[in-house]
Amino acid sequence: MIARGVAAKVGIAAAAAPTSPPLGDLRFRRLVGEADWVTLPEAVRARFAHRAAGGHVILYAGEIVEAQRSRCGWWLTQAARLVGAPLPLGCEIGVPAAVSVTEDPATGGQCWTRIYGRRRGFPQAIHSAKRFAGPTGLEEYLGLGFGIALVLRVEAGALHFDSDHYFLRIGSVRLRLPHWLAPGRMRVSHVDLGDGQFAFILALHHPWLGALVHQVGIFHERPERGDAP
Repeated sequence: MIARGVAAKVGIAAAAAPTSPPLGDLRFRRLVGEADWVTLPEAVRARFAHRAAGGHVILYAGEIVEAQRSRCGWWLTQAARLVGAPLPLGCEIGVPAAVSVTEDPATGGQCWTRIYGRRRGFPQAIHSAKRFAGPTGLEEYLGLGFGIALVLRVEAGALHFDSDHYFLRIGSVRLRLPHWLAPGRMRVSHVDLGDGQFAFILALHHPWLGALVHQVGIFHERPERGDAP
């Protein structure tokens, strides 16, 4: 009886609690520009205009459908493990993948976690932080001070995150890496496929070594989760 009474009170409180409307996010819209923003599909605009604040998390689930890597790409992937392994270690297709996005109150940016399943061994987790700062207005921090300055572009109805340059931050000092030290031009694309699905495409191309890494994942948005009880 006591347990049922407590449960009933909790249910009443939950039903009576007001639901807060989704918090709008204009950060990506400002970087893209109004003229290009309105050309994006409505679903893409909705995904990048929703802020995961108040302890909430945005979840995407899917699978990897394409994965290629050159020999030089393999060596680069292994070397990048020194800064947190920001590139996919495997080239398996048909494996599950998940992406979570949360707000970073300390910097006003976002924390991204990508999880790639494997047929053998533990899944790979890639952590990075997007900050709305720097000369391009958007930077992605990978680990040990390394980061990428990104430029947002809209082409053919898709949203692209293009690398502008790579940098190393040591304390308050930000050192821009010369082009000959950079791993190549990176493009991460968000392509809407309709019916709540989208493609997440990672491409890394070096001017001398050619295509290094190429990965395509198909995702759909999961229901938003709040704070754990």
